[in-house]
Amino acid sequence: MRKISVCLATYNEEQNITDCLKSVKNFTDEIIIVDGGSSDKTAEIAKTLGAQVIITDNPPIFHINKQKALDLAACEWILQLDADERVTENLADEIQKVIEMDYSQLEKYQQSLPDKKLFLKHQKLLEKRDGLTGKDSGEYTAFFIPRLNCFLGKYLKYGGVYPDGVIRLVKKGKAYFPCQNVHEQMIVDGKIGWLEYPLLHFSDPTFKRYLERNNHYIDLLADDLKRDKINKNPVQVINYFLIKPIWWFLLTQIRHKGILDGWQGIVFSLFSALRFPRAYRRYLKNK
Repeated sequence: MRKISVCLATYNEEQNITDCLKSVKNFTDEIIIVDGGSSDKTAEIAKTLGAQVIITDNPPIFHINKQKALDLAACEWILQLDADERVTENLADEIQKVIEMDYSQLEKYQQSLPDKKLFLKHQKLLEKRDGLTGKDSGEYTAFFIPRLNCFLGKYLKYGGVYPDGVIRLVKKGKAYFPCQNVHEQMIVDGKIGWLEYPLLHFSDPTFKRYLERNNHYIDLLADDLKRDKINKNPVQVINYFLIKPIWWFLLTQIRHKGILDGWQGIVFSLFSALRFPRAYRRYLKNK
């Protein structure tokens, strides 16, 4: 069996770290955690569960610490996780099987994925946003993993939320984070495939937790507006305060059927839409 490193960057995740690490303990060969100087017991708990913990600072772009963890991994394959994610038994089995496959087996496996069309459509949207992240030929060196996001107690399956693909399983030395944007994907030297079974993502168990994370993302979006030198004029005010949020809410609720996720789907779409006026307002106040 080929060996697998699990890598995380953490900051004040004592509520999550135990369940996360327990979900990978049966198939990983090492756990590397780069902790951004947590003020809680994240590091201590991780050490008791067998993780190698490196303490550092907590940069605004969290991917900087994720990259540090990747660089420290010793195994041929690396599974990069966030502390609020859980690996199911089905996903763990799939990971172990996939990394043992040769190229022809992987090609057949990719063709057999039940949600292949949905996965590829999602990947095209990501590449439109982030640019190409891998190559069309060569060996498979990375895999997207779909995620089921649990929002206020419900797994969201509509509203454009699923499959929420993230490049998480990579060959050592074949992928890296650009460390420029909070939503960026890894850049991969090689071909990227997909896994069938999803990660479980428990980022927003309470509305308070959601607002805390959302507020951080709004700050980063405001920084993006500043970097891109978006105009501060009446046209953009109308665009960011009316057109963009209304368009996004209707897109996610109607076209992407977010309403089928119940009241949680409506709330998620609403606050997702409000990121546009909130970020632009902060940008306007930043002289």
